[in-house]
Amino acid sequence: MDQTRLLAISPVDGRYAAAAEPLRALFSEAGLIRERIRVEALWLLELAAAVPQLAGAALPPAVAARAASLAQDPGPAAAATVKDIEARIKHDVKAIEYFVRQELDVAGAAPATLELVHFGCTSEDINNLAYARLLNQARAQVLLPELTRIIGVLRSFAREHARVPMLSRTHGQSASPTTLGKEYANFAARLQRAQARLGAVAILGKWNGAVGNYNAQVAAVPTADWRAISAHFVSGQHLTWTAYTTQIEPHDWIGEYADACAAINIIVLDLCRDTWGYISLGYLRQRAVAGEVGSSTMPHKINPIDFENAEGNLGVANALWRHFADKLPVSRWQRDLSDSTVLRNVGVAHAHTLIAWRALQAGLGKLSADAERCGRDLGQAWEVLGEAIQTVLRAHGVPDGYELLKNFTRGAMIDESALRAFVATLPLPPEARTRLAALRPTDYVGLAAELALALPE
Repeated sequence: MDQTRLLAISPVDGRYAAAAEPLRALFSEAGLIRERIRVEALWLLELAAAVPQLAGAALPPAVAARAASLAQDPGPAAAATVKDIEARIKHDVKAIEYFVRQELDVAGAAPATLELVHFGCTSEDINNLAYARLLNQARAQVLLPELTRIIGVLRSFAREHARVPMLSRTHGQSASPTTLGKEYANFAARLQRAQARLGAVAILGKWNGAVGNYNAQVAAVPTADWRAISAHFVSGQHLTWTAYTTQIEPHDWIGEYADACAAINIIVLDLCRDTWGYISLGYLRQRAVAGEVGSSTMPHKINPIDFENAEGNLGVANALWRHFADKLPVSRWQRDLSDSTVLRNVGVAHAHTLIAWRALQAGLGKLSADAERCGRDLGQAWEVLGEAIQTVLRAHGVPDGYELLKNFTRGAMIDESALRAFVATLPLPPEARTRLAALRPTDYVGLAAELALALPE
């Protein structure tokens, strides 16, 4: 066991470190430093190309190559070096500037070129693009692929059990039957839509100086088209350019991103709770894993801990996602610093989300359907055919069909013989009475199987 994990305050870096591992390279301090260095280096290259009249804009090949390498991959030692600089100067983004200047100096950059590092920038220019790049990568590399895997598992489960009839329980009471597969098709369809919503969130970035007006840039080079340069620089990083800002990018898009993630988590939470309930009813069984202990005192138990673990982590994640959506778009006047420490936690929200999604998948992977148990419960619920009978009565124009069935079924224990005796008294054509008399609860599933099988890819 890694001793640092035993001493971690956050379970993300302790107990659940393995589950959160795919996010570590992105949202660790090293990950943020890496993206800040990349942005600084990219800006120097942009300036050199877009504003050649600047002193020092003509980059010698070795300097251009080093700037390009920093923009691509600053290297494994970069973060530690930046932190050493920060420890001396007490400013995290200025430390990035100094690091880039040092690297270019070693490569032979002239003093005038070094002055172009961080030219016309505020720290927020660097930060907003760094975070935008990180969230863009997290969405593309981690969240969306993980959701695709979950949806795939649910789709397969839905199709496999498309024809397993099951008693519904609206308001916790027996209700018109469904199939086990159709219930999981519902969740797959919901997650497909929610995944598309997350994927459609535009990730924005700004690059316009201390208060969003290009003040310093215009003072330095009034003839340059700074808006066009800004738009080209931001869009070149696969981000959407924000034209109007204060010192900070307004973070509205982060609120949309957070809302989309929270909405996905609510669907997953609903799925976890329903699955927990089906396990409790015996409709779903959990496979025993050799060597695992279910209870410290009751050896027979296989507790649905994966779904409970997911539920707890979803709650923590959504507390953060909701806070981001509420807080980050709000900043006093042209800038306050309250967003800075909040943004430091975007990785934590992603981590608890990923931990939950992986716990869900672990739980789903242990499930099997108990079709006999589902059928036994449903086979005893003859009262659910009341809906079918009263609707057939309506279709034949028989008045007060609903009231007839309400008086017969509501609060009563109905069995097969009682229902068939009742059907025999109904003012329906013989063919309709024969069809209703032959109907069984396990047959009354409508198009549930077809819907489960038709779930799109």
